[in-house]
Amino acid sequence: MSLIEGEGVRDRPGGAYAPGMSRVNDVGGQSGFGPILVAEDEPPFHADWEARVYALNVAMLRQGVYDLDQFRDAIERMPPAEYLAASYYERWLHAVETLTTGHGPAGHE
Repeated sequence: MSLIEGEGVRDRPGGAYAPGMSRVNDVGGQSGFGPILVAEDEPPFHADWEARVYALNVAMLRQGVYDLDQFRDAIERMPPAEYLAASYYERWLHAVETLTTGHGPAGHE
């Protein structure tokens, strides 16, 4: 199945949301967000834990624990307030925890 063919998660029966609805991350075409500012010398990770989350996600993907579509969907299903308050790698951590525990943040049952 391909998202280009219109058969993505959102379009499947029991998908995460109904066609025509958008999630908090879906800001395409919206104004008011301004340009993305990128510093030339910005490091890929701002803290050691971010690199660990990156490596953990790569390992889980390679082992087939989940796939990239499931990872993306776990991020996009975050409650809007949590999504907006989280940093980039906090969202990644949320997805890894959700997909490996089935309950959201690890230890939060």
